[in-house]
Amino acid sequence: MIVAIDGPAGSGKGTVTKIISQRMGLVNLDTGATYRCVALASLRAGLTLNDEEKIVDLIDSLDIELEHQNGEIKVFLNGEDVSKEIRSSEVTSIVSQVSSIVPVRLKMVDLQRKLAKGKNVIMEGRDIGTYVFPNAEVKIYLDADVEERARRRFKENQEKNISCTYESVLDNIKKRDENDKHKEIGSLRVADGAIIVDSTNMTIEEVADKVEKIILEAK
Repeated sequence: MIVAIDGPAGSGKGTVTKIISQRMGLVNLDTGATYRCVALASLRAGLTLNDEEKIVDLIDSLDIELEHQNGEIKVFLNGEDVSKEIRSSEVTSIVSQVSSIVPVRLKMVDLQRKLAKGKNVIMEGRDIGTYVFPNAEVKIYLDADVEERARRRFKENQEKNISCTYESVLDNIKKRDENDKHKEIGSLRVADGAIIVDSTNMTIEEVADKVEKIILEAK
């Protein structure tokens, strides 16, 4: 069984996916983390967004693994735990553009499909229900207004001791929204048959309860 949760940055899809994974025993595959690994590796290699061919070639040297440890997803890049590094402001500022590079997208979708093969999974991203798994049994589009999404992401960064301002987070999210909606492949949009959940005025537990109900009704 595949549950696809799509939505823009800061909509809460990562947190909700984690909660549902624990509640229902579904394997949580964080597709966004795979793209963040590519962005981090590119920065470490001194590459810029103009070095598209080099970024694509770099992927072949990357070993990306997602492991569940004590209720958390640990992200490993070539054996190194980069769970915190991939959430830095530097990575966040380029990950949307990196994931917009078509050959990068194609290679990473292959990886994501392999990670999900033979498992009951819940996956969140921007194009899970539209492109990665268009035949997913459950498709949900999680949304919230941009100011609320920025507040959530800013609070999350503060809790992780990531230095930033609310204004910079809001500006970054607006730019990501614009970029994500106009990607050549994997653009952000509501998948056919998806149920839209607006979480603007909901607590994370309320959203999780609603999503769980949708999945149980589908089963």
